[in-house]
Amino acid sequence: MTDVLRRGRASLAFSFFAQGATFALLVTRIPAIQDRYGVSDALLPLFLAAVPILAGVGSVTTEQLVKRIRPSRLLRWSQPVVLLALLGVGAGRDMTELGVALAAFGLAVGALDASMNMLGVSLQRSYGRSIMLSFHAVNSLGGIVGASLAWAGAHWHLALWVSYLPVVAVLLPAALVGSRWYVDGKPAPAEEAATEGGSGSSGGGVVFKLLLPLCLVMTFAYIGDSTVSNWSAKYLKDVLGSSEQLATVPYNVYMVTTLAGRTLGDFGVRRFGAAAVVRLGALVAALGFAVVSLAPDAWVGMLGFTLLGLGLCVLVPQTFAAAGRLFPGASDAAIARLNIFNYVGFLIGSPLVGALGDAWSYRGAMLVPMVLVLVTLGYARSFAAQPDRYGGGHERPRTADVGRSSNGI
Repeated sequence: MTDVLRRGRASLAFSFFAQGATFALLVTRIPAIQDRYGVSDALLPLFLAAVPILAGVGSVTTEQLVKRIRPSRLLRWSQPVVLLALLGVGAGRDMTELGVALAAFGLAVGALDASMNMLGVSLQRSYGRSIMLSFHAVNSLGGIVGASLAWAGAHWHLALWVSYLPVVAVLLPAALVGSRWYVDGKPAPAEEAATEGGSGSSGGGVVFKLLLPLCLVMTFAYIGDSTVSNWSAKYLKDVLGSSEQLATVPYNVYMVTTLAGRTLGDFGVRRFGAAAVVRLGALVAALGFAVVSLAPDAWVGMLGFTLLGLGLCVLVPQTFAAAGRLFPGASDAAIARLNIFNYVGFLIGSPLVGALGDAWSYRGAMLVPMVLVLVTLGYARSFAAQPDRYGGGHERPRTADVGRSSNGI
């Protein structure tokens, strides 16, 4: 049984890696995509907004599909669709084909994100200790690799499909082979759900009022993340007066510190509990935004973005894990619903900071995500694990709740 878990964990980690690399290859080549298809500046935001909106639709659809289809099967087939859609974005000939490819990418990535996190939460439950941050650490590593490959493609002036084809050719068969070892966890028994979830699981369903604090934390975390990804370079160059070359560094620093924080984060959860780690992450992230807002020069601004990576990195993985603990009898539905707010934050963050920056100042705009992250402190109690507290002698038996692997084991 332990070997089943280990294979399941390794195969799921590869899926997180592939998703991170694929998404980075798409978003970091947006200027090249715009040039290839002749998408105007006025039309580009519509294309970009369509992806997270359709991803939300994909996540909602996944909530319904998992009532009849195991999450491992949804993940097995949604990941190839995402990879092929990426290739379609690079190989299309006109804006109609681009629209179809982006629509397929959005719908499939919503199902992919939801089903990956469903399996991650169920595996964590089976392990009886915090492992969720490690999956998101691998996702960050995939993002760094994907962004590096995108940089190489841009540096060598490669056509988009030439950049994407080798990546898809490697990741697609590897993901299909690895999917044989996905492990679906079983829902918590009714009496265990009642003990752990309390009023959170009403007849095995999801009470949205109880899920709402986690939805807000997810939204605030992605507003912070999208602020860094979309505005860090402009902020360093236009506000802090850095060179164009130095302005590209903050996002890379942010990604590296995100990877480092998530790599070490599970140990912190096991030692101090999820609520303490979330509180610390929110405080560090808020400090990061404050440093960025008040920075006198580019190097101090860089310090702020470093703190942001270390702080924000723990919020999203722990939010998914908390939903699984709050609704142990309906964790798949809770995670699919919670995943929608990933895309809500992504949609709100960039336009919000841009509008405030134009109307007020970009320094002042950075204080808004700071305040939103601080609001997370008020919801930290939603992350507290009670009988399921990971670490400190509270680990559960490793074989608890182990379901079927997708190859029938």
